[in-house]
Order: sequence, then C-alpha cells, then structure tokens
Amino acid sequence: MSLEYQCPLCNDALLKTDSTLRCANNHSFDFAKEGYVNLLPVQQKNSKQPGDSLEMVQARHAFLECGFYGFLQNALGSIVSTLNAHNIIDLGCGEGFYTQSLANKSQANIYGVDISKSAVKYAAKRYSNCHFSVASISKAPFNDQFADVLVSVFAPLFEKELARLAKPGATLIVASPGPWHLKELKSYIYKNINEHTEIVTPSEFTQGQQLLLTEKVSLNFSDVKNLIMMTPFAWKFRPEHWTALEEKGEHTVTLSFYVTQFTKIGNGINS
Repeated sequence: MSLEYQCPLCNDALLKTDSTLRCANNHSFDFAKEGYVNLLPVQQKNSKQPGDSLEMVQARHAFLECGFYGFLQNALGSIVSTLNAHNIIDLGCGEGFYTQSLANKSQANIYGVDISKSAVKYAAKRYSNCHFSVASISKAPFNDQFADVLVSVFAPLFEKELARLAKPGATLIVASPGPWHLKELKSYIYKNINEHTEIVTPSEFTQGQQLLLTEKVSLNFSDVKNLIMMTPFAWKFRPEHWTALEEKGEHTVTLSFYVTQFTKIGNGINS
C-alpha cells in the first residue's frame, strides 16, 4: 500500500524511510512497533493524553466485538463498496472497528485517524490492511483535496477541514445517532429524553442519500456497562444508576443510526 502524509509542523510531504517519516525540513516521526505513526505535535494536544482513555477504548472494543453494531458496520461497508476511490479517511477511527471493514470492501488506501493514542494503538495491532495515525481530525495530516471518501462515525465534524480534505465530487459519509438511540439507558439519567435530529449539511457539501437504521437488542449487564462506558454520557451515571442496571439484569435497548451521504461541491471526483 502506498503511503501519503503531510508534516503536521510545516505541511510538507512526509517520505517514508525504513520506520520513519521525514519531511524536507527534517521533521521526523517514527512508526511505533504496532505499525502506527504519531503525527500529533505537542502544541495540538489539549491534555497530556487527549481523546478516549484506555478504559473507554477497551469497553468499546469489548462491546463492538459482540456484533451489536454489526448492522451499522455492514451498511458503511456496502456504501463504500460502490464508490471508486483511491484514498479513504476514517476521521475519528477509534480502535478501527469500522476502518478495517471499509478496507475489506474497497481497493482504496484506507487511513484511520484518531487523537487517542490508546485507540490507534489498539487498531494498528489488529488491522494491518489500514494506515493508522495519531492526529487531530481538526487538522488532519493530509494534503488539500486528498480524499475521495471521508467517513465520520460519531465523531465531531469540522466543516472547514472536511472541505479542505475532500476532492471536488468526493463523498462524505456520516453516521450519527438516530432519533431514539439508547433511549432506554438515557431514561436512567434524564427526566426528558429528546429525539436526535439529522445533522446539518456541512458547508461546501450537498446532501444525498440517507438511511435510518434501527434495531432493538437484548443486553446483559456486562454489555450495558461497556456500551455506556463508550458514550459521552457515561460520566452522568451515578452509583445508584449502576446498581439499578445490574439488578435488572437483561435490558432491551434501541440502537438507531442515521447514515447520511454528502457530496463535495465541484465538477467530479477527479477534478
């Protein structure tokens, strides 16, 4: 697989020599033994260990390996399999659950980017058919108009960066929470549960096809705990909530996702 990154310090091209990426200004970045490269400069960090913690990564990996989100993974792979792409970036790739599925459905170069070193390390150890890097998705280490396809699964959308990365005519695929995603679990901590709405079309893109995927699954306490730990509202669960969840045992939970395709405004994917 070819490899194309730009230096996060000076934006020059990075060339690979042995296990190091180096630019013309002699900025160098070594590959870790797991196969990923850390392209997150200190000045782009907002904490000592930005992104998901190891505990969150382990919880998400354990939950996803059970296959509960398999229908979302399959939907994303099916969409990508129809697209003629050379470079695909999974922005906010986490531990690579979706990234490696995209690689299995495409002949493109697949790049997974996440700010969490723990997540990227997990991904790189398991999936050798993708390029993984630790980097900020608000300032991704790629040239302008690099991507034929951008994928974002529950990750923040930085509109200017999406527009910069996408070629004219490129496809942006966004997976976001469906109307009543996890409503049963949210009822433990919120008096009123609001529906999730569709995401707003990013600037310089037009909206295309949208799918609404919904399934109800039966989860034991261990599964529920892992699911909560991988969500942003985990910190709102107090000891009494965990006790109530454990006492109930089996839980029926709604899993719901919007999968929306957008097209970068332009004259075509190769323009």
